[in-house]
Amino acid sequence: MTTMADGDGVDRTPSDRPDVCVVGSGPAGSILAHRLATAGHEVVVLEAGRRFEMDERVEQLEAHVRPNGGPIWEMGGERDAFTSSGERHYPLNAARVKGVGGTTLHWQGMVMRLHERDFEMASRHGVGADWPVGYDDLRPYYAAAERELGVAGAADNPYAPPRGEPYPMTAFPPSHSDSIFAAACERLGIDMHSVPNARNSEGYDGRSACVGYGTCKPVCPSGAKYTAERHVEKAEAAGARVVDRVPVQRLEHDDAGESVTAAIYSTPDGDEHRQEADQFVVACGGVETPRLLLLSASPQYPDGLANSSGLVGRYFMDHVFAGMGGRLDRPTRQNHVGFNTSECHQFYDDEEPVNGLKLEFLNYAGPSPVMEALRSKTWGDELLGQLRESYGSHVAMGALVEQLPREENAITLDDSRTDDHGNPVPNVTWSVDSETEAAIERANEIQRRVFEELGVDVEWSVGPAETGPAFHHMGTTRMGTDPAESVVDADLRTHDLSNLWLVGSGVFPTGGAMNPTLTIAALSLRAADALETTL
Repeated sequence: MTTMADGDGVDRTPSDRPDVCVVGSGPAGSILAHRLATAGHEVVVLEAGRRFEMDERVEQLEAHVRPNGGPIWEMGGERDAFTSSGERHYPLNAARVKGVGGTTLHWQGMVMRLHERDFEMASRHGVGADWPVGYDDLRPYYAAAERELGVAGAADNPYAPPRGEPYPMTAFPPSHSDSIFAAACERLGIDMHSVPNARNSEGYDGRSACVGYGTCKPVCPSGAKYTAERHVEKAEAAGARVVDRVPVQRLEHDDAGESVTAAIYSTPDGDEHRQEADQFVVACGGVETPRLLLLSASPQYPDGLANSSGLVGRYFMDHVFAGMGGRLDRPTRQNHVGFNTSECHQFYDDEEPVNGLKLEFLNYAGPSPVMEALRSKTWGDELLGQLRESYGSHVAMGALVEQLPREENAITLDDSRTDDHGNPVPNVTWSVDSETEAAIERANEIQRRVFEELGVDVEWSVGPAETGPAFHHMGTTRMGTDPAESVVDADLRTHDLSNLWLVGSGVFPTGGAMNPTLTIAALSLRAADALETTL
């Protein structure tokens, strides 16, 4: 029987036992699928969400800027239900997307390599855990990932780890407000440098250069910013099959409990199917990957699949935000650029506090004139005067701060609440420890020094009490050499099942303070090489 949904003409019946079944089409899954399909292997990708076509982007942008436009990526409702039971509420649906391309559909697009110290936190500082791979192991894969995503950058960061090749594209120039910050930072001895961005500063890989919509998050109508849709298209061109709107409900394994035999998925019309394959890759992100493993409990794995360590879902980490903003008595031209062009890693490797922190010089402080105009109840000269008064005099700094792994921060199942398929929803237990709070205070201290030097009238600040997550879900299926202390090995194969691989930021033993997508891509490329040796 051919399963068609809502008359869309898509065949959602299982493929005939492919070499690899990938669950999830974000950057982790799509990059791996493309690499394996290009090598001639038969690959099927199962994606829970739908395809969002490029010709929808302008309409989505219009919905975003208008009052009461609603969630443009269709997150929410029974399908995406969750609970949050930790010391701090975790707004899970605020920044994730279920769809072909995953959360890169609306990500900010900043892509940095982790520092060398991030792989050796236990050895160097006696905290967290060491990775089973080091920076040198990932260095060639970082370079490959930069080419795959298309990264615009410059080798002007004296604090970055060593690299032996230029970025694929030249960096975006500093913004006008960057130049304002630069004068104050130079007087204070604070170094600024460019931000590597996965958006085109020139035409690259069939995509145009950035045209300056300024709405990178939540939507890039031009396609200049990378999304994993690009690798989905390449994978399909190489022969892979990508099926949307088929959320996987559970994984089944053989009688011995040594290998996965099928992914059980549902279709929009309510049918359930078994997708068999030789190898299985779960790439659903740091929340849905552990949830799927926990939902796949069996007599051999009563605590969840691949969970003999008891650590599936444990050590949930995020990056937390520290920030400050206010006004200057001169034009700052904020909101002309929808992404960061300058940052500072100068304090990243400090030993006190041990948590890494990365300073950001924001290009989107203060109100957007377009949104202010659309939402205003005034017209004509009165509106123009209001916009002139409110727009273009703001500045702001942010910081990403590392959160060290704590076992009590976790993704578990909430058996008291179910999703649209009757499965327990994910429960996020999340808190911020005193060491992380100290690092946030350190970031605020540096930001305040800069603002005092500039003479900024500080109007808001985000410190330890107000901090929130950056929505980088890490650590819940951590990698390691000891099966009792980790879920996957250095190649991202589970310790418990020989044909089950987990890719994505869930495998990070520690999170550093760098945006994780480039490391996700590098690890996926490395895992693809390891997986291919089994086929």
